[in-house]
Amino acid sequence: MGSYRNIHQITSGDEPEHEERLVSRPLGAVFVLLGGLVILLFGGALSIALGAADIKLGTVWDALFHFDSKNTAHQIILELRLPRTVSAMLVGACLAVSGAIMQGMTRNPLASPDIMSVTDGSAFAIAVAFACFPGISALGLMAWSFAGAGLGAAIVFAVGMFSKGGLTPVKLALAGTAVGTFLRALSSGIAIHFDVARDVSFWYAGGIAGMKWSSVELLVPAAALGLMLVFLIARSITVLSLGEELAKGLGQSTNTVKTIGVVSVVLLTGAAVSVAGSIGFIGLIIPHITRFLAGMDYRWIIPCSAVLGAVLLLYADIAARMINPPFETPVGAVTALVGVPFFLYLARREGRGL
Repeated sequence: MGSYRNIHQITSGDEPEHEERLVSRPLGAVFVLLGGLVILLFGGALSIALGAADIKLGTVWDALFHFDSKNTAHQIILELRLPRTVSAMLVGACLAVSGAIMQGMTRNPLASPDIMSVTDGSAFAIAVAFACFPGISALGLMAWSFAGAGLGAAIVFAVGMFSKGGLTPVKLALAGTAVGTFLRALSSGIAIHFDVARDVSFWYAGGIAGMKWSSVELLVPAAALGLMLVFLIARSITVLSLGEELAKGLGQSTNTVKTIGVVSVVLLTGAAVSVAGSIGFIGLIIPHITRFLAGMDYRWIIPCSAVLGAVLLLYADIAARMINPPFETPVGAVTALVGVPFFLYLARREGRGL
């Protein structure tokens, strides 16, 4: 793609304060990918082994490569723990990549699916689906989740655009928080009125316990399509993250890039929420860590975010099982323990943009 420093020098005189933001670190990105994959493999084995039934790592190996249908431990591994582990990786990757794309498109360090009400929109649509269509299929829920994700994002950006002073990062985050609270209140009202509170509560608690292979089968096509679209615009997102005027000056169709980016976010977030509920802060934290380690090239940021997002949710799920055994803590609460302080730090840093 060339040097981002050179692009910046030509267009704005190479201001020193932007220097660090424009650096690309391919060696750091390779380290993140390789190191992340190793940590992910270890975490996967640990996730499969840990649970109410104590299973040794050797048994996990035997179940994966020498499956015995008569062995109870092998059945637990293949039918319960393996799909849960794979689902945690996929959901974490989807949410992290969604956050990276949102931050790149909006140039807003506070943007993420949960902060911008994309996840709340999905959960609201799922509440409506439960109320209007009892017995709806998992595929139907995913379709409603896609629609809700788009609705939540559209409302937040509409509110932010009409605010005085335009779309500053903190104003967009405040709009997202307000809209998300409103959507959650509507969901609670629907749940109580139509007596579907038990179903809806799962989606707001967020979790991957009880995942089946059917959930994985739903996640994979949506995640694959969303990631394919993201990779198609990765280079354009890099340029767009430097400024819309610069992107237009280089001949980029910014509206097309944003449209594809929004469709990708809706696909990835909608699919994740439809199977795992509302899990916050992964899309906020991971892109910042990735940019710090891998630089600003979104051709590296996207795969690195996917790997680190999978790592974060997988280990958060492991922690959720270990905090209060044999009961399970909602994994959304575990990610919030890390995410809330991180969000407050970012909000304070960006508060000067109000």
